[in-house]
Formats: sequence, C-alpha cells, structure tokens
Amino acid sequence: MAESREAVRAAGRRLLQRGSRGVRHTVARRKRLLAYLAILGPGMITANAGNDAGGIATYSSVGAEHGYRLLWVLIPITISLGIVQEMCARMGAITGKGLADLIRERFGVRWTALVMLALLIANAGVTVSEFVGIAAATELFGVTRLVSVPIGAIAIWWLVVKGSYKRVERVFLLMSLVFLGYIVSAFLARPDWSAVGVSLVRPSFSFEPAFLFTFMAIVGTTISPYMQVFVQSSVVEKGITAENYSTTRADVWVGTVFAISIALFIVISTAATLHKHGLRVDSASSAARALEPLAGIYAEKLFAIGLFGASMLAAGVLPLATAYSISEALGFEKGVSMSFREAPVFIGVFTFLIAVGAAIAVIPDLPLIRVLLVTQVINGLLLPVILIAVLRLVNNRELMGNHVNGRIYNVAAWLTTIIVTLLSILYILSVLFPGLLRF
Repeated sequence: MAESREAVRAAGRRLLQRGSRGVRHTVARRKRLLAYLAILGPGMITANAGNDAGGIATYSSVGAEHGYRLLWVLIPITISLGIVQEMCARMGAITGKGLADLIRERFGVRWTALVMLALLIANAGVTVSEFVGIAAATELFGVTRLVSVPIGAIAIWWLVVKGSYKRVERVFLLMSLVFLGYIVSAFLARPDWSAVGVSLVRPSFSFEPAFLFTFMAIVGTTISPYMQVFVQSSVVEKGITAENYSTTRADVWVGTVFAISIALFIVISTAATLHKHGLRVDSASSAARALEPLAGIYAEKLFAIGLFGASMLAAGVLPLATAYSISEALGFEKGVSMSFREAPVFIGVFTFLIAVGAAIAVIPDLPLIRVLLVTQVINGLLLPVILIAVLRLVNNRELMGNHVNGRIYNVAAWLTTIIVTLLSILYILSVLFPGLLRF
C-alpha cells in the first residue's frame, strides 16, 4: 500500500515537473513574441511602402498586360529586396547612424552630392506618383483633381510642419490595408493555378522596349531608393543595437515576404480578371476591376479608399524623409518644429517636393497610370547609385567590424546590383537605339 502511494506521489512530481517545463517554455515563447512585436516596424513598414500608388499601378499593369508571364520575377525580387533592406537595417543597428550621415562621413562631398541628387530625383518622381494617386482616387468619387490635389497638398504640408501628422498616419495606413482584398479577389476570380505555378518557376525575357520598361518598373517600385534610407533611419530612431538586432532581421524578412505576397496576388487577380478578357490598366477605374470578384459594384469605391490612404500616407512620409536625408548629408539644421529661418534647406526641400508633386498631378489630361509607371522606371534607373554606396559601406570593416557581409551574402548583394545596373543600361539602349537589341 505504501509502495502504491509512493508511486502515485512520484507520478505526481513528474507531472508537475513537466507542467513547470511547459509553463517556462510557453513563457519563453511569449517573451520572444513580445520582443518581436516591440521592435516590429522598420522592416515591415518599409517593405510594404512599395505597395503604394505606383506599386499598385505597376503590379496591376503587369498582370493585365502580361498575364502570369512575369510572376517568376517576384522570386528573385523577394531575395534582392530582403538582402538590400537587411544590409541597411544592419548598418543602422551597428553604427547608430543614418545612410546619409555615413555617406557624407565616408565618401566626401562629391559622392554625397551624387547620391543625394539621385535620391532627390527618385523621391521627387515618387512624390509626384503619390499625388497622382490622390487624383486618381478622388476622381473615382467624382471629385476633380483640381480640387482634391491642392487640398491634399496643403493638408499634408500643414500636418507635417505642425508636427501632428503622426495622429492621422494610422488612419491612412488602415485605409491602405484595403489592398489585402486582392488576396481574396485572386481566389474568387478562379485563376489558372497550374499556369501560375509554371510562370513562377519558368523565366521569360524579352529585349523589347515595352518589356524592359515593365521590368524596370517592377524593380523600381519594389526596391525604391527611399526605402533604404527610411529603414536605416527607422532602426536608428528605435534605438536598435547589435544585441537586439536578430529580431529586427526577422522583421525585415517577414515584411519583405508579406509585401511581395501582396504584389503576387495583385498580379494574379488582374491577370485572371483583366488579361483574360484582353483589358488593360489605363485608368484607376480599370485597375479597380480586379476587385470586382470580391466587392462587385463597390469595387471602384473600395479601390479608391485604399489608393487614397496609401497615397496620402506616402505623400507625407516621402518628402519628409527626403528633407531629413539631404539636410543630414549636407550638415544643415533639420526638424519639423523649426521655422524656415532656422532650417531653410529642410523646410525648403520638403515644401519643394510637395509643390512639384501637386503641380504635376493637376496637369489637364495627364495619363495618370502612365505617370505612375514612368516614376517607377526612374526609380529603377537611379537605384544602382544607391546600391553601390550601400555595398561599399556595409563591407567597410572599420565601420562594421565583424558585421560586414559574408561571402555568399556579398555575392548575392553584388549580383543584385550588377543585374539592376545591366537592366538600366539595356533599357536606355532600347530607347535610344530601338533596333539594336532585336536579335
């Protein structure tokens, strides 16, 4: 009897020990999750910034014009975007400095001027595309761009300069989440999943100018130059260091995969709804048709809400990030709380980008979708300048110590830069000498 009671007690102790280990394991997992959520942001936000007005227009046009043919591009683009974003995030964590600061310190005035000029041109183009997105969205509600764009520009300038933009930023972010509807729409449209699978693994390429234009637009909207500046500055601002960087690395890759997944479903849904019927994306209204399997007659309104939110959000963040970078690189005072007299370059750059973006967007009979695509191509053409600067910095052992790129990682990073550069050259040649690359 005593032996039986002792056996029961022993079994009870074993169960308690197992339960204790289980509780400790659960607590540890929760702590890791909370740590991830606490740092979550720079990678996820930056990667998904590519799904703005220009991104939606680009991916919609890809699906409508080429069907599933270019889906394979999204696989190497995912790897390339993750690598580039991770390098910049790592530099921010290790050095505690933004990209513009490091370029000025390490490369001198000439290199800084070149990189900042490329960044200014690229970001000016993207800012234009955001105001074009505002115009396209409001016109779906029957509001002319001559009214909506100036009001939007003034509102953004006022919110940012007065330091209250953060209050409405979340609203715009929530509005842009409408584009998650493309995932549902893609399934409801019943695409040819076997063709999707084949296109993902079977590359196709052409030297035709129209094909290269689309290819460069994909690259430019996915790996935009401003994204590298933004993710590094965000990491620095959050105070992320080498000790807690592993969670941020995970954030970068999770954000990258999530963003490209959205792009994938935009292409699939437009291919299944527009390309299938020989329709092209030449307006916001046509781009909205891909949401019809989900929203029916409300597709246009749903698309307009998402496009407006994404465009307003980016139209505020982009000029602000550019003004910070240029002021930082050239050693000028910066800050939204400062007056024009205290920070003339900072306020001037921000105001200039807002004004130019709005002015171009209200031009009568402006082909909105075409402008969105062209700005993404400009991004792609200027991207090599930024990538070369990033690679030279991240491989500087004096700057990064033991956190420089490894051999395999470096090969992948340089391969990305070389391919983007070659694509830029091919596109320029195809435009200047149309018959040269036809073989």
